[in-house]
Amino acid sequence: MARSELGAYLSDRRAQLGPDEVNLASTGPRRVPGLRREEVALLAGVSVDYYIRLEQGRERTPSAQVVDALAVALRLGEDGRQHLFRLAGLSPRDRVAAVPDRVDPSLLSLMSAWPNNPAIVYNRAFDVLASNAIADALFHDWTHSRNLMHVVFTDAAARTFYRDWHDVARNSVAGFRLGYGKAPDDPRIQQVLGELLNESPEFAELWSSHDARGKALERKRFEHRDVGPLTLTMQTFDVRSSPGQELVVYHADAGSPSSEALTLLGTLAATQRSQRGG
Repeated sequence: MARSELGAYLSDRRAQLGPDEVNLASTGPRRVPGLRREEVALLAGVSVDYYIRLEQGRERTPSAQVVDALAVALRLGEDGRQHLFRLAGLSPRDRVAAVPDRVDPSLLSLMSAWPNNPAIVYNRAFDVLASNAIADALFHDWTHSRNLMHVVFTDAAARTFYRDWHDVARNSVAGFRLGYGKAPDDPRIQQVLGELLNESPEFAELWSSHDARGKALERKRFEHRDVGPLTLTMQTFDVRSSPGQELVVYHADAGSPSSEALTLLGTLAATQRSQRGG
């Protein structure tokens, strides 16, 4: 029987943990990195045979208690725990229709009132559904793509634009997989996934790790072709009026060089719009 997504996820998470991270004594050299299957079984309180059957796809319907124990044993965060429950068929997957492409007009109005705070709204496929003027300027008017996954993995300039590209790439794939787990039959998610697997070996390698987690408060470092280096704090919010949409807002520390660069970027963007008659 082919390995299930559940089995692949368990196997990958197991490989990411060393015995010292779960307070187990290391007993000699290991042929492969990470915990042994019997160690995960011990930590989760299940039999070794049962755990092996889970990884191999011969058992696909663990109880909620077992899934919870595995999440604790594998040190999964809340996003990873929810993803594990979904893979085990214990959490309802969202309906595709629940992710509209239309952004609430009141949210658009709010975003437009932030001249120095880049803000975007995107869906689970990472399509940017809306952006304010300063975000357009930050992302070079989306000349490559309005899909953030394509921006990261298929734009040749991305490795310069994102100064910590490898971290951005890893986090982007983890967020994309979380959305995929919620709505794996969404045709747009399937389309973007297929394109990236075909076009980007780096994406394919990261996708195979089965990491799944959402965005949190973090700092991103950019190298913008017009205003130079920027370090921005990024906050992500669920759009409650449109489940499946997320709002991301960036800001710079007051009085910092990045704040000055954002102000300059806004001025340049306004000048360009004026010259275009927009």
